[in-house]
Amino acid sequence: MEVLGIDIGGSAIKGAVVDTKTGKFVAEKFRIETSQPSQVKETVAIVSELVKHFKWKGKIGCGFPAVVMNGVVKTAANIDRAFIGVNANKLFGKATGCPVHVLNDADVAGFAEMKFGKAKNFKDFAIFLTVGTGIGSALFNKGKLIPNSELGHIYMPNGLKGEKYASDGVRKHENLDWDTWGKRFNEYLTYLEQTFYPNLFIIGGGTSRRLDLFKHHLTVNARVIAATLQNDAGIIGAALQA
Repeated sequence: MEVLGIDIGGSAIKGAVVDTKTGKFVAEKFRIETSQPSQVKETVAIVSELVKHFKWKGKIGCGFPAVVMNGVVKTAANIDRAFIGVNANKLFGKATGCPVHVLNDADVAGFAEMKFGKAKNFKDFAIFLTVGTGIGSALFNKGKLIPNSELGHIYMPNGLKGEKYASDGVRKHENLDWDTWGKRFNEYLTYLEQTFYPNLFIIGGGTSRRLDLFKHHLTVNARVIAATLQNDAGIIGAALQA
């Protein structure tokens, strides 16, 4: 089956038609930059433009940077707060004329990794983390998604939210070297491990390509691996979930 996958991010919206059996793109990915944060009308207009670009008429899966419950947006950390309370399934469905299924962006990215990445067929407890400007998360137990975990927003013993202390955005903003940041990230992983006791951490986002620069600072008992689908995971996972 072919499904249009769309990944709504804080600075851009991108999409591609995905073969859900293989996880491969059927057509070249298309990306449009947005305002920061993108307003509701702008986001809807860009999603509609992506649909027109692909001349799409079928199902659409959409990864969205918020807690999403039954299509309704519940939070707005890095997007227009006017989205809170909106039924995004209906909003984008009406604008595109297509059936739209909206889920949390980290959840769909993690789902793609569990289906087609290094963690394929992993059946124990895994935590997927997208480490970029912030930190997104997805929990999987016996291959099943536990949605809307938002572990980047949990408070650590130092009083800071995880993503305000150990995201790649913080590393860049504070001009931290990889050794200094790696020790911080290890504190964050250690806190997650002491709270959830996972068997596996999967590191996604842009930081996944730099794991070798800080992995020697990680002291958690769980195995830590880099995600393989990188920036395509959100598109692929959104299409799979739809």
